[in-house]
Amino acid sequence: MTHLFYTLAIIALLPWALLHLLWRARRQPAYLRHWGERFGRYDAVVPTPTIWIHAVSVGETRAAQPLIAALKAHYPHYRILLTHMTPTGRATSEDLFGDTIERVYLPYDTPWGVRRFLRHFQPSIGLIMETELWPNLVATCRTQQLPLLLVNARLSARSARRYGRFPNLTHSALTQLAAISAIGEEDAARLRALGAPEVSVFGSVKFDITPPPEQLTLGRALRQRIGDRPVFLCASTREGEEALILDAWQKVGVGGMALLAIVPRHPQRFDEVAGLIAARGLTLQRRSDEKALAADTQVWLGDSMGEMFAYHAAADVVFVGGSLLDFGCQNLIEPCAVGTPVLIGPSTFNFADAARGAIKAGAAIQVGNAAELVTQARALLADDTQKNTMASAGRHFASRHRGATERTMALIEGFIPAAR
Repeated sequence: MTHLFYTLAIIALLPWALLHLLWRARRQPAYLRHWGERFGRYDAVVPTPTIWIHAVSVGETRAAQPLIAALKAHYPHYRILLTHMTPTGRATSEDLFGDTIERVYLPYDTPWGVRRFLRHFQPSIGLIMETELWPNLVATCRTQQLPLLLVNARLSARSARRYGRFPNLTHSALTQLAAISAIGEEDAARLRALGAPEVSVFGSVKFDITPPPEQLTLGRALRQRIGDRPVFLCASTREGEEALILDAWQKVGVGGMALLAIVPRHPQRFDEVAGLIAARGLTLQRRSDEKALAADTQVWLGDSMGEMFAYHAAADVVFVGGSLLDFGCQNLIEPCAVGTPVLIGPSTFNFADAARGAIKAGAAIQVGNAAELVTQARALLADDTQKNTMASAGRHFASRHRGATERTMALIEGFIPAAR
């Protein structure tokens, strides 16, 4: 009965979903495209056999990089199908993988939409990146004897409480998965408490993402464009954080030569953040203008996608956004891997294990608010010894935790033996 009520609720919410797409399309027109896919109607023809990976948005798509590379090497005769829920996730997969994989939207979790999706693509296995449980999807895969694995799973206390509001649905979905691997012991414990019968702990595949050489080359080019000025990068910032940072930056009065660089998490907010900068009377320059940085530029806006490694490499100190306000923190592993000192705010539930590990290793420093953030950034920009120490610690921290992809591949081979 619980599953029936869930399905009826999903059906009832479909008109709202359409309105939501229209609402999001006001700022992101890509939400108007590929509507049929959201209801299980597809034009794309993907040759079988197929390995299907679900990566909701940008973070999950980027995390899938090392796993997709390993899958291509182990299963060269399989085609990779990547499904998303957001246009930014889809655009990220285009930037990262081009036409070497297929990509579509996963349909809304109606029984008929799920059946159409599975019937059209006929995947040999399904891999859900991180944690997104759709009861009808999981149940249909089980009915059709399609192994569906939850890999690189992370589950914060907040998300666990949300899933815990629907204990029967959550328990049923978790027990019908073919296998589950989590990034840390805390995530595994929460999944078990919700009903997962067995959870392996493999670490995060995000540690296996090595900085692409072309991104490091671009980072050096960006640095040449900036010149000798010290650079404080605020990367993947979220709504409300930029205003706090800008106000603190102006109040503390970081030295006239220091450059504040801001790269918002979502591209639809580029113009909004530019407006925040202009409203404070700060001189703004955009990454997209492809010009050398002017001497009087105070804030550099990173209005591009797919270049985060390059931004990290071009900076002296990085603040990882989503941590100053309660968004749970974005990926702090990437700047560590590049060897750039990291600052994070108080909210880290999305990367709790990585945040604790980076702080303990001396690769990151945690601050409590925007004023502390700017004060700490100013101190680091002026201290080459501490910067170098943190840079070395970050590289060591990132390299020491690699190997989750290899462990995940061993799990997958239990369901699809690698070609010999």
